[in-house]
Amino acid sequence: MASDQLAYAHARLDGDLAGQERDDFHFPRQRANAAAANGTSAAMTAPAPTPAFAAYASVGAAGLAPAPAADSAARPAPYPLPDAAPAGAPLAGMPVYDPTVLAGADSTSILPRPVEEPTAEPAVETVRDPEPAADAEPATAPAAFVEPAEAAEAAEPAAPTDPGAALCARLLGQVAAQREAVARVEREAAEQAAAAQAAREAAERKVREQVAAAKAAAEEKAREEAAAAARAEAERLARLAASYIKPVACATLGAAFGEADPWANLHNGQDFTAPTGTPVHAVHGGAVTSAGWAGSDGYRVVLTLDDGTELRYCHLSTMVVTDGRVTTGDTIGRVGATGNVPAPHLHLEVRPDGGAPVDPLPWLRAHDVTI
Repeated sequence: MASDQLAYAHARLDGDLAGQERDDFHFPRQRANAAAANGTSAAMTAPAPTPAFAAYASVGAAGLAPAPAADSAARPAPYPLPDAAPAGAPLAGMPVYDPTVLAGADSTSILPRPVEEPTAEPAVETVRDPEPAADAEPATAPAAFVEPAEAAEAAEPAAPTDPGAALCARLLGQVAAQREAVARVEREAAEQAAAAQAAREAAERKVREQVAAAKAAAEEKAREEAAAAARAEAERLARLAASYIKPVACATLGAAFGEADPWANLHNGQDFTAPTGTPVHAVHGGAVTSAGWAGSDGYRVVLTLDDGTELRYCHLSTMVVTDGRVTTGDTIGRVGATGNVPAPHLHLEVRPDGGAPVDPLPWLRAHDVTI
């Protein structure tokens, strides 16, 4: 059956054109990886980019005509792709293909795009191994020798390059520093408070010691003064006991010894005129041997001295001591007007050894009593 349409057939050249067509639809990186996996060079296995449809046939009455066989000599020689490299090697860049290659031009017309080499950091020098040959097996690079110091530096953890981590670390450091400062301030304040408390306690203790010392000194002084007063009093009493005094401190002399009284009797003593109630003192120390009413003598107290001399105090209004021992100067009664008397006065009689009375005034003067 005749047809006006053109018929075409795939032109099969020498080799596997189907595989060639499949490779035409792969990227350069995929072809390079496939070549590395097969152990062959990408330059040896890369086919020439020929059109998939090599010839066209005319349509005749017989239908499709077979395509003419292609001359193997007209097939361009294989060329290495500029980005085809061994496995693990970096690609130089995307190639730029020249359309004239499809017309049988030289393979050198396919020029790679210029590659911009990355700028190396000034502080780090990168040493690249030379690129292996296309047909050489990829060799394992020997391990570089690392100095011990470099190994120690490499073992140290690198500072975080994340800005957030660096900010977090800086904030944590600031917080730790602030906490340390606060703790130091609190510690110093506590130490100062403890020192102030210790100083206050020391001052209070010193004050207490001073007060105690002053109190002890005052008590000691009081004791000394009391002892001195007691000694003085004892000395005074001793002197007083050894001395003689007037029977009435403030009085005038009345009727003397040997005078006749209004009743024509001889006067046996010495009268000391004084108001009623005036104290009457013991002329010398002794014992009260008698006290009471004595008729014409009124209320009378008899004081016997240690040497046996008897002193009689007559006409008393009040008897203060009625028994017991007295010392010089003790009050034994008060002036009165009891008994046969015209006016208040003290009648004093002196009887040595309790016998006959004697004149009281010479006896008193003999004992250093000034009348």
